Amino acid sequence: MQQIGFMLSTGKFDNLRAFYKQILPNMTEDSWMIIENVLHVRTVKKGDFVVREGNVCDYVSFMNYGLVSMYYLVNGKERIISFCNEHNYISDYQSFLTRNPALTFIEALEDTEIVDISYADLQMLYQKVPEANIIGRLIAEQVFLQMSEGSTAEAKETILERYTNLINKHPWLLQRVPQYMIASSLGITPEALSRIKSRVAKQRRVKSISGLT
Repeated sequence: MQQIGFMLSTGKFDNLRAFYKQILPNMTEDSWMIIENVLHVRTVKKGDFVVREGNVCDYVSFMNYGLVSMYYLVNGKERIISFCNEHNYISDYQSFLTRNPALTFIEALEDTEIVDISYADLQMLYQKVPEANIIGRLIAEQVFLQMSEGSTAEAKETILERYTNLINKHPWLLQRVPQYMIASSLGITPEALSRIKSRVAKQRRVKSISGLT
């Protein structure tokens, strides 16, 4: 299935290698070969889970293509923390580090292909690959920012500001994510989101007309 705005590479590890080379241009071929030897590709069908609450998260996973949501349950209802698309890392990182059961679900919203590194293999890479410690730190930072972005915005911004910033930062959300899920990520009802979208559209029309006068 064709993914929006993304061309699948011919090699299963090409995207990840390009990602590493971008942040570590001097990474040696020997280092990459050690890393590649412990990578595992996993295909997750739409509606299936990368991580389930209650299970220990054994992997940090780089997304070759696809789309996932990360959420937890509040009184039986989904509360979405974030969405993640291709070329990003995903994990319940607290569970991954502590080896305790995950508190979140990570669910595929599209057919998704990920590249896994297990906890045990990552510890081995720290010992054998000089660049692995930098890679591990960057993975941790990326996953942390994904999980904290929504909570920080919720504490400091109005719903209108949060919606506007979310769409400006991730414009693909409107094409790939159902409205009720975007509403869940903002902590509001779909009806409230519809009113906010109408307000934003009206503001943009006014700005457009003002710009012509």
